[in-house]
Amino acid sequence: MDLQIDGAAVARCRDLAAAIARPVEEFIGSHSTVSVERAVLRLLGVDGVGHDDAPTPNLIVEAAAPQALPRGIGITFGRALAQTGLEPRTLGDALAAQSLGLEQFSDVPEEAARAVVLAKARSALDRIAGRRAERAEMLERLAQGPTPLLYVIVASGNIYEDRIAAVAAAEAGAQIIAVIRSTGQSLLDFVPFGATTEGFGGTYATQANFQIMRQALDETSERLGRYVMLTNYASGLCMPEIAVMAALERLDMLLNDSMYGILFRDINMKRTFIDQHFSRMLNAFSGIIINTGEDNYLTTADAVEQAPAVLASQFINEEFAHRAGLPEEQIGLGDAYEINPDLEDGFLLQVAQAQLARQVFPKAPLKYMPPTKHMTGNIFKGHLIDAMFNLTSVMTHQTIHLCGMLTEAIHTPFLGDRALSLDNARYIMRTARHLGDEIAIRPGGRIERRAHEVLSQCETLLQGIAERGLMHEIEAGRFADVSRSPDGGRGFGGVFERGADYWNPFEEILTHAATG
Repeated sequence: MDLQIDGAAVARCRDLAAAIARPVEEFIGSHSTVSVERAVLRLLGVDGVGHDDAPTPNLIVEAAAPQALPRGIGITFGRALAQTGLEPRTLGDALAAQSLGLEQFSDVPEEAARAVVLAKARSALDRIAGRRAERAEMLERLAQGPTPLLYVIVASGNIYEDRIAAVAAAEAGAQIIAVIRSTGQSLLDFVPFGATTEGFGGTYATQANFQIMRQALDETSERLGRYVMLTNYASGLCMPEIAVMAALERLDMLLNDSMYGILFRDINMKRTFIDQHFSRMLNAFSGIIINTGEDNYLTTADAVEQAPAVLASQFINEEFAHRAGLPEEQIGLGDAYEINPDLEDGFLLQVAQAQLARQVFPKAPLKYMPPTKHMTGNIFKGHLIDAMFNLTSVMTHQTIHLCGMLTEAIHTPFLGDRALSLDNARYIMRTARHLGDEIAIRPGGRIERRAHEVLSQCETLLQGIAERGLMHEIEAGRFADVSRSPDGGRGFGGVFERGADYWNPFEEILTHAATG
């Protein structure tokens, strides 16, 4: 079931996305953020909390002298490591308790600091490589089954209750479990510590919570004979730190978008672009599949009108991901079944959009999101709309399929809703597994004309963004009808210019590894 699309237009769109990303990447290369520096500390082994339960990485970065941070926290912390001979966790605790101060070690030779930090950095990356190898071995031994992979959310606020729900969902057929984050966590400029039992509309993303859920799903995978993937969210002010925790605890997917936090959480765009780059470098190395958030455009603006912007965002997200070292197989670009169900031939438009994305990004593990915007209290109609979404997904060969809930517009889904949703999806995907291989799209018909229209308008949109600049176009409300200022939003104070002698040991190692 292939569309006849203009390959030259697709190539031009990719060239335009590269032109759009290039000046942003130049900005990224000359700046860092407090969250990137905290991620460096976490990778080196710093963890825990200090006074007032403030995370130790935050306390150390805040204690670094203003003139020291532009060099990168690696040198400053490395001097203390070299002089004291302490392990990073122990040294971090001492610095957080203020029994030691970073200023005490300013005379330690830089060569000694670099040597000890590089050794710790390589050890950390070896550990992450080991976790990646574990995943590969389990996927080889415990095959997941055919795509689309059925993705279900659990989110009670209590990680122990989430663990029970996740196991039950896996037993009911879910292949991917996502623990949605507590409302507002993306706006916190720190990562909570330890296991959590209270949240708001979700459960806090912490390393302990990641560990609890990973262990439960591994045990379930062994029992069911198929690997169950784990997903969480790395968007927000702590994107690089969450990427670190996810790599260490072997998560399989992370929601990681280059623009989501800017548009939908009012996080400063400069902070976001820097943070997404470093976090994606870590995702690339750890084998984590990213999920982008283009589906959110369609919940705030009209899905038909925004289709070209969705495709444009997919091109831009792909380009930023490649620049961070992610191969196509780890770039889970987002889309959603959000066209008004009362629109005549809306199903044909949905198929056009989904099939267009499938052909433009043939190796990407596309993530297809369910209808939410137009769901109502009529659970029977909602269940039917979800069935049409399921049919579109299987016939256009989507990869990651977030199951829709018949109670979407009423309340947070309970397990019974998930069981019905999974049953719906499994039925449709079993009975129509090879439908897309058996039918042809009529040349010049409604579906093909719609795909041509979206691609053409996408190219025009990308051309304008390339001419005027991505930051300018975000401010102009080009995406999802949302306007954000380059120097506004949350977290801008955490952006700083790199000094001429700035050093990030992990960036250095990962860049060298990516370029051979």
